[in-house]
Amino acid sequence: MEKQTYSRRFFLSTSSMAAAAVALIPGNVKAFYKNVKKRFIPAKSVNTLSLTINQKQYTVQADTRTTLLDLLREQLQLTGSKKGCDHGQCGACTVHVNGERVLSCLTLAALVQNQPITTIEGLAEGDQLHPMQQAFIECDGFQCGYCTPGQIMSAVACVKEGHTHSVEEIKEFMSGNLCRCGAYNGIVESIQKVAAR
Repeated sequence: MEKQTYSRRFFLSTSSMAAAAVALIPGNVKAFYKNVKKRFIPAKSVNTLSLTINQKQYTVQADTRTTLLDLLREQLQLTGSKKGCDHGQCGACTVHVNGERVLSCLTLAALVQNQPITTIEGLAEGDQLHPMQQAFIECDGFQCGYCTPGQIMSAVACVKEGHTHSVEEIKEFMSGNLCRCGAYNGIVESIQKVAAR
């Protein structure tokens, strides 16, 4: 049985014919697609949101599907909260809403209207760092620093919630925050230092 070989010229002519065939798709098929998209995919709905972030009032226009993280970073330029996994698994986006830690990448901005929101930018009082921020510096609680804002926000909540009775308890209640650099010993030490005050 003779093996069939294809030349470069064959592949070029075949691909050219395929491209020409795609170009011949009638405009009414494209119109049909746009019509289906319009009927079954809901249009964006933009609302006016009133938010209190770091004790400052903001009024913004946002799509109802906008996450708190995207609103903070993209519209308000509060870029301290980081977009890590964007699936709520790494904790880099942790902020406080009503004093409780939340993952801002999974929280719709429209659902936190008129609730006090605190980001890493709102922890310090002027030039005076929050005790947890100072502890992270003193105890080497960070390396590259990417996860640090989320780590600090969770650490503040961990102390406030009273989950600092042992290293194991701290690790359990900080387990939602990942550090790719592996600065966990410094993070635990920072939390213990603040909790001991």
